[in-house]
Amino acid sequence: MAAHIEPTGIPVLILKEGTQRTVGRDALRTNIMAVRAISEALKSTYGPKGMDKMLVDSLGDITITNDGATILDKMDIQHPAAKMMVQVAKGQDEEVGDGTKTAVILSGELLKFAEDLIDKEIHPTVIVAGYKMAAEEAVKLIDKLARSVSIDDRETLLEVALTSLNSKAIHGARRKFAELAVDAVTKVAEKRGDKWYIDLDTIQIIKKHGGSLLDTTLVEGIILDKEVVHPGMPKRVEKAKIALIDAPLEVEKPEIDAEIRISDPSQMRKFLEEEEEILKSMVDKIAEVGANVVICQKGIDDVAQHFLAKRGILAVRRVK
Repeated sequence: MAAHIEPTGIPVLILKEGTQRTVGRDALRTNIMAVRAISEALKSTYGPKGMDKMLVDSLGDITITNDGATILDKMDIQHPAAKMMVQVAKGQDEEVGDGTKTAVILSGELLKFAEDLIDKEIHPTVIVAGYKMAAEEAVKLIDKLARSVSIDDRETLLEVALTSLNSKAIHGARRKFAELAVDAVTKVAEKRGDKWYIDLDTIQIIKKHGGSLLDTTLVEGIILDKEVVHPGMPKRVEKAKIALIDAPLEVEKPEIDAEIRISDPSQMRKFLEEEEEILKSMVDKIAEVGANVVICQKGIDDVAQHFLAKRGILAVRRVK
């Protein structure tokens, strides 16, 4: 009769060797401490008297800012719970564009009080349920206190913009930037039914070195940071008729490799004349439709540039 012998001394490895595992109250406290550490780091930057943070990365590059999303993005955070706060800030920034620090600091304070409740033997799921109920009540109260703002009520819109700019590093130019923001948004606002919709992708911010904050201006149109392709072209065109071209103003190369053997200089001249004629016909077609500005997505041949300049047509190339 065989006896059943229980195996002994065989270790069962579920996690990788060297992995640290924290459970229960210790895990809760560690997570809460990590989030509160992030919250405390941002507190000193909050409000009109908030201070800037100087962040130095591993390469020695320095960033000075008091923007919550930027600070959290530049910090080399390792703790998983703290990383969730970075995601909270990024989500807030993408969805609203402001209030990143408020979201993180509020999260830290909620967890601070949650820790006190845990010490009173209240289960975490009960605390979460309570916070959800409180959030629903807060939203109801905010809806009661909120009032509708007309897109024509410029002063109220300016106050909203000024509030958002209070903690930014542009205190001396706050009024100007608030006016720029309100003007830009109201110009691209589109009414669909009873609601106004704004596509922020239609507002482009272009930075240029050398000027001051007060030199910032709102351009009602499109800025193409490109040089005119030929010095003989006009530098200014009013009442422009613009041709948008998504094909190159060049002689197309054959899809397969080809070799042309020329034995007579006159053949070479004919070959170049034919190429020139093709480019001239392209420019003639553009001129015939009345266009005096050409914006080309691809390249423009030197010969085509010459013909465009002779026609008095302004052209830029490789515009995305």
